Amino acid sequence: MEHDVTIRTASAKDAAAILEIYRPYVEKTAISFEYEVPTLEEFTGRIRHVLEKYPYLVAEKDGRIVGYAYAGAFIPRRAYDWSVELSIYVDRNLRKAGVGGKLYGAMEAILKEQGVLNMNACIGYPEKEDEYLTKNSAEFHAHLGFRMAGLFHDSGCKFGRWYHMVWMEKLIGEHRENQPPVKSFDEVRATVAARYGIR
Repeated sequence: MEHDVTIRTASAKDAAAILEIYRPYVEKTAISFEYEVPTLEEFTGRIRHVLEKYPYLVAEKDGRIVGYAYAGAFIPRRAYDWSVELSIYVDRNLRKAGVGGKLYGAMEAILKEQGVLNMNACIGYPEKEDEYLTKNSAEFHAHLGFRMAGLFHDSGCKFGRWYHMVWMEKLIGEHRENQPPVKSFDEVRATVAARYGIR
């Protein structure tokens, strides 16, 4: 399946298709802690905001978007510039088909080109798995080399139930004194296209 999937940079024109992938995660799961599905206008603004500095990628199969991933500021202070928070969502009918791994592989390659050192993921985590939330997301990240960094108890309430939240991290670069500044996504796009074919 993953061999039939291509990765490219998202644009504002993709917002409607991406939002339809996200919608069931809001309405039917505690994977997203949002209560309301964002409007198309708001969601389009989110994509544009991410692309001001970071990659926002979509996975396509047969011309249809089947997943997406993006990076954002971990904490918006300069000392945290080398750390990002990641998010990923895949069409619920295509989970465990390699789409997520391909998206994250491309994301990691781009972030390394930017000079990012730490990839972090904030993940809903149930005390006991239920119909709204399993430990699958944490297991997916662990499979890709992320490690558990912290657990926060009963941090999110959705569908009348309390869920923990975990942070997982993956270090992808060398931490040095006088670390070079992180480049914007636009600054590395030509290199990324040439090296990895991500347009």
